[in-house]
Amino acid sequence: MFKTNVAWTITRNTILYNMAFILIGTIFAVGVAMLLNQIRSNSARKTYQTAILLPNLISIVVVSYLVYAFLSSDAGFINNSILKPLKMKPISWYAASAYWPYILVIVSVWKSFGYSCIIYYATIVGIDRSYYEAAVIDGANRWKQMLHITLPGLKSVIVILTLLSISRIFYSDFGLFYQVPLNSGALIDVTNTIDTYVFRGLVQLNNVGMASAAGFYQSIVGFFLVLIANFAVKKIDEDSALF
Repeated sequence: MFKTNVAWTITRNTILYNMAFILIGTIFAVGVAMLLNQIRSNSARKTYQTAILLPNLISIVVVSYLVYAFLSSDAGFINNSILKPLKMKPISWYAASAYWPYILVIVSVWKSFGYSCIIYYATIVGIDRSYYEAAVIDGANRWKQMLHITLPGLKSVIVILTLLSISRIFYSDFGLFYQVPLNSGALIDVTNTIDTYVFRGLVQLNNVGMASAAGFYQSIVGFFLVLIANFAVKKIDEDSALF
């Protein structure tokens, strides 16, 4: 497998995409959880919670059709309702690989951040309110309260969820990288990950040996990444480590 050119490509894509998903997804989820905590109306808060969690429950097949509705060259919303009125040339999205790293990150964060957000929000709700009351007495504004009370209270949960994400850093959402780009050959360099490579090796190329090698490589490296990440966390904050 490592004698082929594709080994570096699938490794690079899998790791870099997952790093972007973890970083941007965590920041987005924590930020939205903090904003939810500032909402005082119960009905509004429940409405926002439902709206945030809903994308996580939608099938990736449905998501792929939603993306297609935006990006279709002929009838897509972006080409017809945004670029055309601006007198800009339509873009063949499914043949332009330069845009897809951003598209995949946006779609992934939109679909998955709601689950983590609800976990972070539940943690924030569990923080002792007396800390905030004392901070108000000391003259701390909302920003300082979030910085010095909320974020430290979320630290252990953030570490645990990040460690769990790192354990899956050599795995990718097959539907996101195969179904959403509609398996377009023009996008193969930026959408091919280890999981899609294994699938194509089995189904399209009938190369069982190569697919097995990629799957074994994925499992072994993922295992050692968990150990390394947990060791690093243990050195910094032993109480936040998984084991």
